[in-house]
Amino acid sequence: MNDILMVLTNLPDQQAAEKLSQVLIEQQAAACVNQLAPCTSTYRWQGNIITATEIPLQIKTTQAAYPRLVQLIRENHPYEIPEIIAVPVTGLADYLDWVHRETHTLEE
Repeated sequence: MNDILMVLTNLPDQQAAEKLSQVLIEQQAAACVNQLAPCTSTYRWQGNIITATEIPLQIKTTQAAYPRLVQLIRENHPYEIPEIIAVPVTGLADYLDWVHRETHTLEE
């Protein structure tokens, strides 16, 4: 059974994205975090339509590590309600095994 997840979130700037990425890897809540190119997001927040530049993150983790990952995102994210979307993935077995090894301390 495959229990690997790709988690998506957006940060308001490069500094916040780098800080969160570092925390997730240091705490072994994620095996890999990809910081993508800035994008433009448009959304409604507190009755206003907002258009902002954000830095998307793609985070690779496991189901077992996911609760800790969510906790760390919430603790280190500048938004009141951060976007946290988890998508199950399939892929190369060697890569998926590596994700398990890199997050193993949270699964024990």
